[in-house]
Amino acid sequence: MRLEVTCQDRVGLAKDILEILEKYEINLKGIDASSLGYLYMQFADLNFDALSELLPRIRKVSGVLDVRTIPFMPSEREHYALKTLLKTLPDAVFAIDAKSRISILNDSALNVLAMAEHEVLDEPINHWVQGFSFGRWLSQSEVLPQATRVSVAGLDYLVEALPVYLPNEEGDSILAGAVVVMKSPERVGQQFNALQAQVAGFEKLIAHSELMQQVIDQLRKFAQIDAPLLLTGETGTGKEVVAQAVHDASLRKEHKFKVVSCAAISGMEELKTLFGEVDSQGKLTHGALSQCDGGSLLISQIDELSLEGQGQLLAYMQTGEFQAVNDSSIRKADVRLIFTAKTDLDKLIDANGFRKDLYYRVNQVSCELPPLRLRQQDIVPLAEYFVNHYSKQLNKRANGFSKDCLQVLQEYAWPGNVRQLKNAIFRAVSSANDNASITSELLKLPQYARGYGYLDNDFEGTLDEAVKQFEASILKRLYPSHNSTRKLAKKLGMSHTAIANKLREYQINKG
Repeated sequence: MRLEVTCQDRVGLAKDILEILEKYEINLKGIDASSLGYLYMQFADLNFDALSELLPRIRKVSGVLDVRTIPFMPSEREHYALKTLLKTLPDAVFAIDAKSRISILNDSALNVLAMAEHEVLDEPINHWVQGFSFGRWLSQSEVLPQATRVSVAGLDYLVEALPVYLPNEEGDSILAGAVVVMKSPERVGQQFNALQAQVAGFEKLIAHSELMQQVIDQLRKFAQIDAPLLLTGETGTGKEVVAQAVHDASLRKEHKFKVVSCAAISGMEELKTLFGEVDSQGKLTHGALSQCDGGSLLISQIDELSLEGQGQLLAYMQTGEFQAVNDSSIRKADVRLIFTAKTDLDKLIDANGFRKDLYYRVNQVSCELPPLRLRQQDIVPLAEYFVNHYSKQLNKRANGFSKDCLQVLQEYAWPGNVRQLKNAIFRAVSSANDNASITSELLKLPQYARGYGYLDNDFEGTLDEAVKQFEASILKRLYPSHNSTRKLAKKLGMSHTAIANKLREYQINKG
């Protein structure tokens, strides 16, 4: 039970109320006070007769204007509002005390640590987070906000650490601890892409090379028509960024642009994500097509879409109509479809993995994005752009590139294309000292030879061991992005049993 007492500011008023509660043998669970003339109390529930007797007694206290029951205390509302906010944040958030022990953390943080809450509370954060001493930082005479790179279980994260100060009675500030926010490189990349999307159309794309300028000229024309567009090219060439630019330069730019990745969904989830669903209570959850009505929808990795999903998508492309899952109603949506594919769709058709009639619909107009190694004139401008962006985001001052770094940037093969360049610059900026030039060592690029792939000079062992090491590496990278071992097996052209055995042999799991 909770009471709100409206009262005047009088010395001894709270004492008089507490004496009444003591006579009724009521133990307080909590008490809040407000400078606006309110006193809040929480205690065990009372029956109607006891409450009817208690409230008039409190109202008779000098200075009390009114008293009423309320559903929750202000502190409870603040607590659960904060808890809800933390729970929904995609980034890992920790609160630590002045000795760097974890006092609060959200679900995303627990996922990063792969631990249960009771296992980490009151433990030093550096038990899991390496690369920055929170205890040494909090013990400094002046504790300032920090942005730096850390690692958890061998994975890199960007950390923003903000000190928490509380005022004391003398008006000074007392260090109570800190709030720590961790972002993965993928999250930083998502935010980076969101910022890029604010720049209109193709102006956000860096194209100094003649080849990329020709591609953009072609895409400008495609932006003005509503025919489905197929974007092809190697991984990391920027197909999603280009799709956003096509939408921003089109007549649909005032409407929504959305991305659906077929690699991240499978089975019935494909149909629900694209077309929506009517649940058992008759409530409709809109799918991507309805959400993008009037706008553009990028269906990424269309080659991963199931044959059933391909059939329903084809029906929509032919008629402009579709049905939500478990729904008999015919719905319409005016959406410009853009597609990307990692696999050669012609070869997939030959293997009966992609419908030929859908292919002709998807491939009405197409554009292949060139790999970064063929865009030599764009490499340094792109790198400079990423340096400027991450310097601002990480609150760093990078002093350009060293001479040897510029040479490496231009000579490296960039098998991961623009995405690899962006991640390399992020690592370099986060590791560099303020006002220092970025060197090639800070890029931490793996050795790569065209036609041979990544090389490792430190490897020791037999060829069979090297093959197993490479095989395990591929499975570790691919397995988390596939919803089932069957889908992974289909992608790699192997049987489900063979994939399951290899995952077991290499002790690979999604967690």
